[in-house]
Amino acid sequence: MELGRDSDTGGQVKYVVELARALGSMPGVYRVDLLTRQVSAPDVDWTYAEPSEMLNRKNTENLMQGLGESSGAYIIRIPFGPKDKYVQKELLWPHIPEFVDAALTHIIQISKVLGEQVGSGQPIWPVAIHGHYADAGDAAALLSGALNVPMVFTGHSLGRDKLEQLLKQGRLSRDEINTTYKIMRRIEAEELSLDASEIVITSTRQEIEEQWRLYDGFDPVLERKLRARIKRGVSCHGRFMPRMVVIPPGIEFHHIVRHNGDVDGEVERDEGSPASPDPPIWSEIMHFFSNPRKPMILALARPDPKKNITTLVKAFGECRPLRELANLTLIMGNRDDIDEMSGTNAALLLSILKLIDKYDLYGQVAYPKHHKQSDVPDIYRLAAKTKGVFINPAFIEPFGLTLIEAAAYGLPIVATKNGGPVDIHRVLDNGLLVDPHDQQSIADALLKLVSDKQLWERCRQNGLKNIHQFSWPEHCKSYLSRISSCKQRQPRWQRSDDGLDNSESDSPGDSWRDIHDLSLNLKLSLEGDKNEGGSTLDNSLDTEENAVTGKNKLENAVLALSNRTIGGTQKADHNVASGKFPALRRRKYVFVIAADCDTTSDFLEIIKKVVEAAGKDNSAGFIGFVLSTALTILELHSLLVSGGLSPLAFDAFICNSGSELYYPSSSTEDNHGLPFLVDLDYRFHTEYRWGGEGLRKTLVRWAASVNDKKGEEGKIVEEDESRSTIHCYAFEVTNPQMIPPVKELRKLMRIQALRCHVIYCQNGTKLHVIPVLASRSQALRYLHVRWGIDLSNVVVIAGECGDTDYEGLLGGVHKTVILKGVGESARKLHANRNYSLEDVISFDSHNVIQVDEACDSYDIRASLEKLGVLKGQ
Repeated sequence: MELGRDSDTGGQVKYVVELARALGSMPGVYRVDLLTRQVSAPDVDWTYAEPSEMLNRKNTENLMQGLGESSGAYIIRIPFGPKDKYVQKELLWPHIPEFVDAALTHIIQISKVLGEQVGSGQPIWPVAIHGHYADAGDAAALLSGALNVPMVFTGHSLGRDKLEQLLKQGRLSRDEINTTYKIMRRIEAEELSLDASEIVITSTRQEIEEQWRLYDGFDPVLERKLRARIKRGVSCHGRFMPRMVVIPPGIEFHHIVRHNGDVDGEVERDEGSPASPDPPIWSEIMHFFSNPRKPMILALARPDPKKNITTLVKAFGECRPLRELANLTLIMGNRDDIDEMSGTNAALLLSILKLIDKYDLYGQVAYPKHHKQSDVPDIYRLAAKTKGVFINPAFIEPFGLTLIEAAAYGLPIVATKNGGPVDIHRVLDNGLLVDPHDQQSIADALLKLVSDKQLWERCRQNGLKNIHQFSWPEHCKSYLSRISSCKQRQPRWQRSDDGLDNSESDSPGDSWRDIHDLSLNLKLSLEGDKNEGGSTLDNSLDTEENAVTGKNKLENAVLALSNRTIGGTQKADHNVASGKFPALRRRKYVFVIAADCDTTSDFLEIIKKVVEAAGKDNSAGFIGFVLSTALTILELHSLLVSGGLSPLAFDAFICNSGSELYYPSSSTEDNHGLPFLVDLDYRFHTEYRWGGEGLRKTLVRWAASVNDKKGEEGKIVEEDESRSTIHCYAFEVTNPQMIPPVKELRKLMRIQALRCHVIYCQNGTKLHVIPVLASRSQALRYLHVRWGIDLSNVVVIAGECGDTDYEGLLGGVHKTVILKGVGESARKLHANRNYSLEDVISFDSHNVIQVDEACDSYDIRASLEKLGVLKGQ
């Protein structure tokens, strides 16, 4: 690992790699895959281009038991984003969907392999997907939803906290911070991670109480209240909160051997001996000093302003007694030429050099240009050999892994009192905590430790005595116990390995009931407390109490639907639906028509143009068509009939903004006269954290409050029961100009711990609230997992703008045709975005092509030919 190479290669990299390696060695863990980006670029090591890399030896116990050859821990590098180029994390956001799609394909493939090796032919799905940092949290949320697998999240550092710290420093404005760090996109990713995660693992209690509480989606008081209600078996009324768990990171001790004796021999590596020559890095550091025997104050951090190295240098330079007693060593990553460093890092390093010159610290400060990761233990050993001190003066430190490393080598510590070091110090009791903004406090703490030899020895011994509490095995035991407490979820259906099935009469599986989704017409308003006053969240939790036991009313209503008499015939719950087996797995290409038009007639015209564009290329049935829309299945059926189109000409229908999935059926007698089958597996798949009736009641109260505030305008928004379904609460918006922006409603739902996906559609005249893991883009990934369609052979036809969820349809490995001018009037729905569309979508991708306004089927065909989907005529 090239730690310190830049701002993307800090302690988090070491944490994640060592966690994966340690988990892969734990009994009961068969395989760990660490998914990251594949980088083939001349300015990075060639190993980053390797598709896979084993992190540890295969579990010998598994091999002895003949459990297959795929066990162990692996780095799996997924190609996504610009090819042959290293991209800093702030610029990777538009490419996250591409990573998700490619990672999903890998997971499906490895699940099949493991199933063949150890699963009796049945796929072996992951027990959990763990996202590290905001971008991976965003990706893990989508992967978790696509696979119906529990999600775990670790933030490492949090965007809202970083934003507050940067604003306090006053060097950048809010807009400049957002431009530089894409901070609002990052914060939204962290909010999405809270929505989807079952467990959030933190390193310290401070991270929970002071950092996570800044987020809309988490409140420590509410989290404790909901947990208490769950333990008592009391309803939480559709409210969910991830469980926050403190599990400190570990450290690898296998290369550290402690000896009794003087300090020079206390910390040696296995391969070392008293006669061994000094490590090369020692001379690299020592040649800076005029008196190398003085105690060394060691700081190990990349050149980032938040690490507060300049304050440390000022404290050292202005404290003469400290300068007389000690040397200062600054290990600040690697560099060849300051001019080639990033602007921020170069500016910081130049300011440090100027301070060294200002205080005339030549001969007293070391700042080597290069070091390898393998040199770090030797650097700690050198500091301990000189009876020195390790310091972490960061403004805030999420955890502080280097503090544990230093303690393992017998180094006392001075550390910031903001963040993780508080918890580390509580366990180790091996140093002093300081205010990082107080220069004098830093100097006094360092002077105290290097001058008081008894204090130094006591801190050193305390650290060595207590360090075992931060081992990786201890971390993994706690980690795995938390994972095992999650309710295991995975794709519900049993996949068949029979290959392509051309039979017209085959059934898609016993989970498809042959009933029409009558919930489209069911009024979901179940009588109860309709208090529409401004009650607090706690009050609403208490006043919504009900005495229903066993299944709640909504579940009973759904159960009643499954046994309802249709067409005069009583149908059992597990009857198999008759009809055409979905042909998606036979298609070479799938065209997804997802244009959000001003009118349904415009949508119908685009459907006809796309079907016409396929032309004779579809004579062999190689092209399938999927409609993706905010319309209900009833509305979509009426639209197709009015245009003379048969539902059997399409392979699937993603309706209600992605909350419902239907397939065509040649039989209508058992489906209330409609030629569709509902995919109940998809409904089950997206059920996670659906608030049900508790969510609906909150939405109704919200609508009433909006109408009350705008009283003179009449009703602005009201429930649309006729368009609501089990997994989509629909509202009619009579005055889109007066409705709050979607981000405000999303924030309100999160504050109340209601996890859902809020969408304004049809130019803001409709509001849909659907499950948090449901969306039109996620429905496509479901089809990939369910039927094996190749996402790289999917073409999404979308407008230039559209519903507030349309951006999710544009990114990924699929190809996209954007119809310019279509949906343009919906731009007002996106006027109050927290971040720009460029932070979401890569418009310069070779998979994205735009078609001019007023296009016809010929123009659409030409664009498909450019994408290589259709052959030129």
